[in-house]
Amino acid sequence: MDDFAVNRDVEAIKQLKARYFRLLDTKDWAGLRGLFTDDLVVDTTGSGGGVVAGADAFVGFVSSHLAEAVTVHHGHTPEITLTSPSEATGIWAMEDRIWFANGTAVTGFGHYHETYVKIDDAWRISSSTLTRLRVELTGSTTT
Repeated sequence: MDDFAVNRDVEAIKQLKARYFRLLDTKDWAGLRGLFTDDLVVDTTGSGGGVVAGADAFVGFVSSHLAEAVTVHHGHTPEITLTSPSEATGIWAMEDRIWFANGTAVTGFGHYHETYVKIDDAWRISSSTLTRLRVELTGSTTT
């Protein structure tokens, strides 16, 4: 691949992840669903969660847990590697803040480790593993 094509694809993946953060925080579940391959696998075991297989299942899980919460997600310092013209990997430093209706607030710091696939000229997230370096909890822990 020439440098122009590499730069174009890396920028497209950065834009994809930026949309992920925005659509998640604005609760645009249909838009969020469009960012993933159908066979998406999300692994949050490294941050205390589980594994969710399938894009519809993941969006259902996220929407059921975060619909009433205020969230702010940030991704920084992407390390994106094109492994073929239609596949890539990426690592993103991340910070997320979640304020739940019961008064509990969570601030997390860590990394997303992801894979991407280019389908019909558009990049999609095909897997995401979230690891956390630190989690801060404040407020009520009762529901």
